[in-house]
Order: sequence, then structure tokens, then C-alpha cells
Amino acid sequence: MANHLAHETSPYLLQHAENPVDWWPWAPEAFEEARERGVPVVLSVGYSSCHWCHVMAHESFEDDVTAAYMNRHFVSVKVDREERPDVDAVYMEAVQAATGQGGWPMTVFLTPDAEPFYFGTYFPPEPRHGMPSFRQVLEGVQRAWEGRRDEVGEVASKITRDLAGRELAYGRLELPGEEVVASALLGLTRDYDARYGGFGGAPKFPPSMVLEFLLRHTARTGAEGALQMAADTCEAMARGGVYDQLGGGFARYSVDRMWQVPHFEKMLYDNALLCRVYAHLWRATGSDLARRVALETADFMVRELRTPEGGFASALDADSEDAHGRHTEGAYYVWTPEQLCEVLGEEDAEFAARYFGVTAEGTFEEGASVLQLPQAAGMGAPPTPEAVGEDAEKAADIRRRLLAAREERPRPGRDDKVVAAWNGLAIAALAETGAYFDRPDLVERATEAADLLVRLHMDESARLARTSMGGRAGTHAGVLEDYADVAEGFLALTAVTGEGVWLDFAGLLLDIVLDRFTGAEGQLYDTAHDAERLIRRPQDPTDNATPSGWTAAAAALLSYAAHTGSEIHRTAAERALGVVGALGGRAPRFIGWGLAAVEAALDGPREVAVVGHRDDEATAALHRTALLGTAPGAVIAVGAPGSTELPLLAGRPLVGDRPAAYVCRHFVCAAPVTDPADLERELGPAGGVHGA
Repeated sequence: MANHLAHETSPYLLQHAENPVDWWPWAPEAFEEARERGVPVVLSVGYSSCHWCHVMAHESFEDDVTAAYMNRHFVSVKVDREERPDVDAVYMEAVQAATGQGGWPMTVFLTPDAEPFYFGTYFPPEPRHGMPSFRQVLEGVQRAWEGRRDEVGEVASKITRDLAGRELAYGRLELPGEEVVASALLGLTRDYDARYGGFGGAPKFPPSMVLEFLLRHTARTGAEGALQMAADTCEAMARGGVYDQLGGGFARYSVDRMWQVPHFEKMLYDNALLCRVYAHLWRATGSDLARRVALETADFMVRELRTPEGGFASALDADSEDAHGRHTEGAYYVWTPEQLCEVLGEEDAEFAARYFGVTAEGTFEEGASVLQLPQAAGMGAPPTPEAVGEDAEKAADIRRRLLAAREERPRPGRDDKVVAAWNGLAIAALAETGAYFDRPDLVERATEAADLLVRLHMDESARLARTSMGGRAGTHAGVLEDYADVAEGFLALTAVTGEGVWLDFAGLLLDIVLDRFTGAEGQLYDTAHDAERLIRRPQDPTDNATPSGWTAAAAALLSYAAHTGSEIHRTAAERALGVVGALGGRAPRFIGWGLAAVEAALDGPREVAVVGHRDDEATAALHRTALLGTAPGAVIAVGAPGSTELPLLAGRPLVGDRPAAYVCRHFVCAAPVTDPADLERELGPAGGVHGA
């Protein structure tokens, strides 16, 4: 019999709709039920591609005895953290403050007033490694609630007061200067893993936002060390098991510092961010490997994540069915020598094992290996597929054959939920990658996703719905990252297509950021001022798996101001970036997007107006040169002379009947150029108008 989740749209919630646990969605009715029955609430937060969420569900939530105990003594609430990031953020802050760590599934016990009093993440079905069983936790909480309710209430009230009082100290409300950037770069250099690339130890996550900062810093200053860290990290990830060597696309993270063994879930946001990073690395260096990975990742998103409505699904699961019918992590992706031999024959299997690092012992579990291009001592470093020669051709052929064989395996599940913010990131990545590599189909896919967001996620007042599913908009309001990242995607489409409608839509979204997400002193909040009131209004400027809503909004506001000359948006961006001054020197790994935005602001950002007829080859050459320029955060407008569609084009005539490019800062421009080589120089570190 279905529980209260049966009519939800979230795939994660629907996975639990047939559990014997009488789950409720996050709703006032659930807390009213707890209040009427006089029982606490057990809040469980996860997401559909979370491996340990599936494990706990199978061990505990599908168990009739455990479910009966939960139903008798608690009201159980299930939340999809991707659908309700605000709920997740508020209670994750409490979990981390109480336990020193966080993660999913997140398990929090609440009073009927939603005040937390006991915390945890995954609990096993039996006591294990010093952890109590989930049943022991339930019984302990129930005894405390029945026998010491006043004490529990006092604890809950104190925790709630402490959380509510954590107003962020975000530093001076002004743009950080060179000293902050230098301090951040020094901190990153100290934390850099010179042997394996990336930052810190295991587990190791792709540092997408930091890589974007390093590339922008190099473009502005010519700093070779920053570029080396970015390039070496990108090569290490691309050679490692964290990158799908057959089908393209990146897994969520590596469980080791060498990028060898991933946690196999594939997220839209990771692939969108990394697609853009590799495209920007190619733009800066001409690296064939960066070009290949950018295109393969873009193709992965389109092939594996695109929905029938034209948007992009959230994720692919880590788990799938293995050859023995078991639902296990990584089964779709790993190989044994015997499996290689079955597909390729003995001779080619031996080559493939050497090339992809497949060993008899295995690099994963049960003798299976994750495919990689190994660089470990004694194994040699095989050529990448960009290398010329017989081995590379043979490797490419083997790659095709293994991919075809893998397609016959049971596929990982897909979370078809379309998240506005992550689609905004995908739009930016696909638009730019398509433009750089002459792939108009990718630009078209980006445009179709943008159309879907406007048509389905935006209402008549431009308010965003956080999610949609199967062409049906969800009921949860968009949060700050939705407005910021969708605006970012629309601004990228503006640069690539020259269509002013995308700039207009970006402006509508950013006006809502100013009106509904901004505090009196310029600070930003993750939820609108008229959103559902939680025990604390969430506010976090630090990057997690994606850019923080705070710094993403600052970056989009800065770009919009450069397009339009709006001082209101420019001032709001600079005030919001004040938080980078407070965090850049102390925690640069977690403010990378903010540092990247600061690089753009310190450079101008430069404004490039390309004036000419779009079907003219000379105009197209100037436009392409502008797109390939590395000036940090440069904004680009292209259109016919006299066009009023984009503000940057106003008053910019042709030069002697020839298409021309104007490079400006704050709408003060250098002399127009008509030669792409001259434009390329203008967009270099010393180009453009200074001191404007």
C-alpha cells in the first residue's frame, strides 16, 4: 500500500512510496500530524543517486519490523535534497555542528515544531564499527521523548536559537583586491597535490570552481604556476577512473587521491562544470586532450541525460545489476580480464588490459578494475587517444567495441528530475563548447533547454520553479542558485547566439535576486524573503559541489552590468563579492567561483561588441575570435549595425563598411578593430581600455 509520497514528482521520493514506512513529504500536514499524536518527527534526507541512501533504505526502510516501530512512535518525513536544498542546508548545518561531519542519508529527529534535537547520517541495521543500529537509535530517541520530554525540548530550543543566531560575518562590502587573490593563490599552492593533481587528500572531488579561477588568473596575469596546477589536475582526472574512458563524462568523486576509483554516480552539475573547464583549458592552451574531454562530456550529457522535453536529467545512479543479478555499485563500468577477453579475444584483451590498467587482482572489488589510462610507476603512461600511431588507432577501436558491449549491460537508473540551476550550468557549457568546436548541434541543445526553463519553470512574473518532471513543473520555489545559474546560462547564450531575448530573461531573474534574495546591507540569502520560513534562513557563500548561490549571483550580476551599463547591478555584484575578502585567504578551495568572479571584476570585465551582419564571414571571424578570447569573464554582443537588441551595440558603427569589434571597459572603448589578429591582442592580458 502506497504511503503519502505516492503523488510526489521526485524520483527519490517515489522510490520510497511503497515502503512500509508511512512516509510524508515535507509539508505542514506532517508536523500537524506529529503535534496531534504527540510524537517526534524523524527526518530522512537523501537523493536518488546516493549509494548509501539505497543501502539504508534496503536495510531499514523496507524492513517491516523497523517500519512498524517508526510508524507507531514517529511521524516520518522524507526529503529529496535536490528538490529542497533549503531544508537540507538548514539541518545539515545542525548535523555538522553537532557531530563534526555530514553526509547522506541524513537522519535528524525533530520536535513537532521542526526543532532538531538528535542527529546522524547513515545508521546500519546492526551495531557496527562503533555505530549503533538504526533500531537502537529509534528506541533511544523514543525513550528520551517519553521520559525526558522537557529536557529534549530545552535541547531543541537551544540548538534552534544557536542556528538562528549564526548570521554570517561576510567582511567589507567592497570588491576584494590583488592581496586577496594572492593570498588565495598561496593557500591553493600549499594545498595542491603535486603528485596526483587536485587539492587535499582522499576522497578527492573535482575542483571545478577552483580550476576556473586558476584559468582566469592566468589569463589576467600570465601566471604560469596557476595554469600548471589547472592543466595537471585536468590531465590527471581525464586519465583516471573518475573519468569514463569509454562513454565520457565524470563520476562524482574519487575515493582515493590518485583519481583511480570513483564513487560511480554521475551528476549533471559536475559534468556541466567540468565540460566548461576543459573547453576553457583548450581555449587557453590548445590541448588536444582538453578538446576531446570537453566534447565527450558534452556528448555524454546530451546522450545520457537529455529528457524528452529538452531539459537535462539530474543524475545517473552509482548502482546497477551485475552479472550475478545483484544490485551493486559500479557494475556497469568495471571490467575483469576475463570480460575483456570475452568481448575482444585474447590478443586484443591483453592490449586493452595494459592500456586501461585492468589487472588480475583488480583495482576495485572482486577482481574487477576501473578503466583508466594509468600513470603508476612500472606501468608506463600509455598514449592518450590524441596521439598518432598504430597503438592509438587500436585503442580507439577497442574503446568502441567495449562501449558497444557495455551498452548490453543493465543500465544505472536515471533521476529524470530537471533542476533549474543545474540546467543553467549545462546551457552555459553546451553553448560555449558548441561555439568553440563548431558544433551547432550543441548550441541547439542548449537553446532547447533554455526554452524549456522559460516555458515551464518561469511563471508570468519570472519566478522560478526549482524542478520539473516529465513536462510538469514542481511545486517548490527556486532558490538563489537557480536564479543565478539560469541567468549565467542565458548570458552565455547571449554571447554565442547574439539573441537579445536571453539577456532580457537574465535581467528579469537578476532583478528578482536584487528584490527578494538581497539583505539591507548587500548580503545574499539562499531563499527569497517570502519563501517558507524554516528554523533559520539559509545563507552560505561557500562552494560545495556547485558554485554557491551567493557567488554565482555575484558573477551573473557583474556580467549583466557589463552588458547593460547598470550601476545598480555592478554595485550589488561588488558588495556581494566582499565575502571573498573574508574567505579567500582562509578557505580558497571553497570560494573558487567567487575568486573567479573577482578576477573578472579586476579585469573589467571587458565588453566586446562585434558589429556586422551575422551571415558575413568577416563578422563571423571577429565573433569567433571574441568567443575564444581568454579575458576573464568577458561579455560579448554580436549584431547588425544600428541594432537595439543588445545595449553594447548601441552607437557602434561599421568601420569603412567593414565589420568591427569594440573592446571596452565600463562602456569606454578602445579604437575599433577589423582584423581578428588585432582583436586577439586586445583581449590579451595587456589589451583593452585601462583605468576606465
